[in-house]
Amino acid sequence: MVTVSVMLATIMTALDMTIANVALPHMAGTVGASADQITWVLTSYIVASAIMTPMSGWLAGRLGRKQVFVWSIIGFTVASALCGAAQSLEQIVLFRILQGAFGAAMGPLSQAVMLDTFPGAQRGPAMAIWGVGVMVAPIVGPVLGGWLTDDFSWRWVFYINLPIGVLCLMGVMGFIHDTDQPRKIRFDVVGFSLLSVFLGGLQLFLDRGQNNDWFNSVETQIEFTASMLALVLFTIHTLLFDRPFLPRALFKDANLMTASGMSLVVGMLVFSVLALLPPMAETLLGYPVVTTGLVMAPRGLGGLVSMLMVGQLVNRFDARLLIATGFAFFCASFFMMSHFSLQMNAYAIAMTGLIQGLGTGLVFMPMTVLAFATLNPALRADAAGAFALVRNLGQSVGVSIMQALFVRNSDAVHARLTEAVRTDNPLMQPPYLQAPLTTPLGLAAMEGEVSRQAAMVAYIDVFRMMFIATAVLIPMVMLLRKPSMSGPIEVEISE
Repeated sequence: MVTVSVMLATIMTALDMTIANVALPHMAGTVGASADQITWVLTSYIVASAIMTPMSGWLAGRLGRKQVFVWSIIGFTVASALCGAAQSLEQIVLFRILQGAFGAAMGPLSQAVMLDTFPGAQRGPAMAIWGVGVMVAPIVGPVLGGWLTDDFSWRWVFYINLPIGVLCLMGVMGFIHDTDQPRKIRFDVVGFSLLSVFLGGLQLFLDRGQNNDWFNSVETQIEFTASMLALVLFTIHTLLFDRPFLPRALFKDANLMTASGMSLVVGMLVFSVLALLPPMAETLLGYPVVTTGLVMAPRGLGGLVSMLMVGQLVNRFDARLLIATGFAFFCASFFMMSHFSLQMNAYAIAMTGLIQGLGTGLVFMPMTVLAFATLNPALRADAAGAFALVRNLGQSVGVSIMQALFVRNSDAVHARLTEAVRTDNPLMQPPYLQAPLTTPLGLAAMEGEVSRQAAMVAYIDVFRMMFIATAVLIPMVMLLRKPSMSGPIEVEISE
């Protein structure tokens, strides 16, 4: 019942990410947002979660895990209701920030509860059971989101969290018990503030840079400068302060640092696909939102299958081999996506999603096990928060970077394609066009087709870059160390 209770909390946050993706084009139409602006609905949630995630350890120690869970669930559920009632882009982004802030502690604390509840030999199977529940959300999310958006409204992708939140709250209050008494723990306000400025400034720079013409804008220059200055000051503060926001002992664990770096890159690549595919399917291929949800569902199914398998495999095979195999699945799927076309059928999207889902289970669960394998148990809460922060940072940065690359590539390809659009080109005349190029109808038809093809080429370029980046990651898996049979390496922690 402990597993089910913490699993429900993670399902709710995971469901909210996947269920909203297919509804993004409909949200954009309702609130009058452009294609790159509507991604703020995703990135605002992730950034708020990333900023608040490292506080999970401090809040759990100061208030107790159960209290943190209860207030997180209540806040997340209320924020979901507000998101559904939002009337403008500014409102929905604000309420998504509240969602991310309240939901930040659910993931890392659920991991910490699972790690403390089960001994080392049982952690693999137990985490697999927990992961199976988590992987149900990506299967159900797109289909449920498509059905709710098509038959009701995109607002119901947020309202659906209300019954789940009630069930989760009942489970946590009934089955989770604090084993430690709340302690008065000093909070590093300066460190937290500097980290928040760094993350917030970086995300604003990435989200608004495209519209502001990047460094040609004073606003973008200020955002980038403030973010980098905050990062430098945060690093200095962490090195010099007695009890920094992130314990220095975390940075001494090679496995945690290596796994965090790989998780950052994987988050940038894998999560950004979830933001790119629904608009591509609905705007370029003309899929209804329900069909988009159906073709996205195999991704979750693949993750579910791999999670069921990896729980047993992680105790029999080297976890690094499982991670490398997962990266190979990613490479295969990205390579297939780099050959997408406007004439492809839904099977191509579904198959690449299934392969990516298989890779997801093979990568994330073994990577989490190795990240904590050599860590002092006393550092788990802080490490879980830091690990989740890095992953969330990768996801938010990835969405912004890939969206910016898509927009820029689309404009560049559009300019190249229009070079051949001339009245003396025989392909610009009937029967190849519905009307002559010299007529308004002919010009509109040509502009629509050029924009459509330019967008597909831009998507393909982004997918090809993802393939190359994932291939580079595979040899880095060997930097991770296998856990010692004698247990985790003890690290001295200053009181």
